[in-house]
Amino acid sequence: MIGSLFHRWEQRLANVSRHERVVRPFDWGLDWMAPPDTAGLPVPVPASLAADQLIRAWVDEVMRDTDAFFTPAPTTDYVLTPASNGRGRAGEAGTLTFPSGFRTPHVENNTVHARYFPANPLRSPRAGTAAARRAVVVLAQWNSDPEGHLGLCRLLAKLGIASLRISLPYHDRRMPPDLSRADYIVSSNIVRTLQVCRQAVMDVRLALWWLRDQGYERLGLLGTSLGSCLAMLTGVHEPLVRAQALNHVSPYFGDVVWRGLSTEHVRQGLEGHVDLEALRELWRPISPWSYLDRVHEKRTLLVYAKYDLTFPVDLSRLLVNEWRRRDPGLVVATLPCGHYTTGEAPFKFLDGYHLGNFLARRL
Repeated sequence: MIGSLFHRWEQRLANVSRHERVVRPFDWGLDWMAPPDTAGLPVPVPASLAADQLIRAWVDEVMRDTDAFFTPAPTTDYVLTPASNGRGRAGEAGTLTFPSGFRTPHVENNTVHARYFPANPLRSPRAGTAAARRAVVVLAQWNSDPEGHLGLCRLLAKLGIASLRISLPYHDRRMPPDLSRADYIVSSNIVRTLQVCRQAVMDVRLALWWLRDQGYERLGLLGTSLGSCLAMLTGVHEPLVRAQALNHVSPYFGDVVWRGLSTEHVRQGLEGHVDLEALRELWRPISPWSYLDRVHEKRTLLVYAKYDLTFPVDLSRLLVNEWRRRDPGLVVATLPCGHYTTGEAPFKFLDGYHLGNFLARRL
């Protein structure tokens, strides 16, 4: 009975934006298989290979060295623009911009924007403590607006943890004028989805490198929904990451798209061209399941919601169980709500408590 109530509530909240979701045509995305500085340009396809065979071979090659796949070239072109009057509203110090680690055909998407919140603990840290040298990169959910997760950043600041709230590719200021939603990061274009998620990981790593260069010694990640998946991919490839709080989790990128409430329109674009088994195989590079043998390297919190229809709860539990088998120190929190309802009171406060408490104690 309680489950039915939450499922109806989830459906109502999802329906608010249903009219904005566009079913886009299927595309293998061969033009996105090029290197990061030429993505979106034509790629010659051998006549002897079908598109899906070509992509499978490319994915196999990627999986042989995912460290190389997710590592950007370093940059020194960081610009921190201070907020007016030195500090913005509620402690925001300014906006950090830098060139993306992966260049796409859309110029707006090629500059990363991140909002910077220095630590401002309620109590001054004792002499000799490292509280002021902790920082987290925060990744909000798919289609989050520019204000998403700023409340979490302010909470972290009060806990003595600085944060950079990064805008994901094709979100807010990175969105081309012909888009109204961030459709290019999760879509029925197979390789574009892979490459734009790759871009997100590269951008987060560049943000972490900037924090390191500012003198922060303990670095972490906080990600929600799609941001959680991208944070996990970053964590297993970035040695600087000490702790990660992953909010809403699933083992397979393709299964969430195929079964999730929020991505029904994406599945409609995929059906008839690729099935779930093939999709799971093609999207291996961006699926947490591919990297479970490396998860013991980080202090990790996994959060999932008991009545989630967007990240189906059986998938979340599968990931939790497999992760715990490899990492006995894993911390798990279960929310008594669904995916969308996590953003509603009182559940958003409970979620914030789990995330903030973990990072305050483990980072």
